[in-house]
Amino acid sequence: MILRPLLVATLFASGTAAAADYTAVADRSTLGFASSYEGEAFEGRFPGFSAEIAFDPAAPAAARFDVAIPVGKADTGVAERDETLVGADFFASDSNPTATFVSSGARVLGGGRFATDGTLTLRGTSRPVTLEFAWTPGARPELDGTASVPRLAFDVGGGDWADTGLIPDEVAVRTHLVLQPVQ
Repeated sequence: MILRPLLVATLFASGTAAAADYTAVADRSTLGFASSYEGEAFEGRFPGFSAEIAFDPAAPAAARFDVAIPVGKADTGVAERDETLVGADFFASDSNPTATFVSSGARVLGGGRFATDGTLTLRGTSRPVTLEFAWTPGARPELDGTASVPRLAFDVGGGDWADTGLIPDEVAVRTHLVLQPVQ
């Protein structure tokens, strides 16, 4: 949950700075993934995701990320692959329609980059995942991030699909968020 007005007032009253609250502008933000099948690279995206971010580069320890990802909307541009991805062998979107990424705190990596260690919950399994990102300040700040997700740790593509010769275990996740202040 992102900092709310009462909590913000409490933090300011106690002398602790709070990060600003932002939400992703849906039509200008993307959350995508990249992998390969039998050596053929493909990319996909998750339309309809939501992201609430509390971040101030001057106080990264106060950061909070709350992202909801509708895995049943996975889109690679190939209908047969998309049906397989949202099915029981991969995202199991009928029983687990939403994945989440939640984190608290960030650290400075240098060179204008940061990292937040969070928890990704996918297919009912929760595991730590680190999101590295660059922050571009402004009236509508932008966040460009990357993460590596070990799909087999979440039982994504298990069984016959567990062969990492067919599909690599590590899936690259990329996000570009255009953010606006929460009103």
